[in-house]
Amino acid sequence: MLLIDGDIILYQVSSTVEEPIHWGDDFWTLHADAAVAKDSFDREIERLKERLGDSDVCIALSDPSHNWRLEVLATYKHNRRNKRKPVVYKAIRDYAIETYETAQYPGLEADDVLGILSGEDRIIVSDDKDLKTIPGQLYTPNRDDHIEITEEEADRNHLLQALTGDTVDGYSGCPGIGPKRAQSVLKEGTWDEVVEAYLKAGLNEDVALGQARVARILRPDEWNHETEEVLLWNPK
Repeated sequence: MLLIDGDIILYQVSSTVEEPIHWGDDFWTLHADAAVAKDSFDREIERLKERLGDSDVCIALSDPSHNWRLEVLATYKHNRRNKRKPVVYKAIRDYAIETYETAQYPGLEADDVLGILSGEDRIIVSDDKDLKTIPGQLYTPNRDDHIEITEEEADRNHLLQALTGDTVDGYSGCPGIGPKRAQSVLKEGTWDEVVEAYLKAGLNEDVALGQARVARILRPDEWNHETEEVLLWNPK
């Protein structure tokens, strides 16, 4: 089965069909053809199925009403709160739900849904680098790259993310540590190395843990399907 990051495709096809029109006298409107966007969405799903040789797909979507990470870090994605979505985004999202098998869980992002549903004989399809923290098969469409990520590699990638943070998602990581330095800090790939870096930056382990938790893309055993609760990550 292909587990497809629906959020990314929805945004791409919805934004592509937007067209500003100037009617004269400084009066502008923004138009978008939902039919064209739907066709683009269908063609992209078919392209992925043909490329990866699988007929079964499940499209992961984010819960638009709540995000569990805000309970851990109030500033999470604060820089996106007033960002406008494309005009036909909701219409295409509704179309995807009506037409395809989709998955959405309360309070979760599409990334989390992909992680929860991951497993044997399943390929995650996403250009989001955060999915490198999930063990298993990952296909990145923009690079046409199909890789296998071991659990050890996924765990290390998660700790790297906890060190570097992600300014796009609104969490800073450890001050002064970028991707290159994070690699040198994480010599053995342990939580103690992460904590030591935060302590040297004048921050405590609680701060490091908060950053690691928002950086964590949920795995199958980190979501309680019965209570619909996130099982927060803790270092081993």
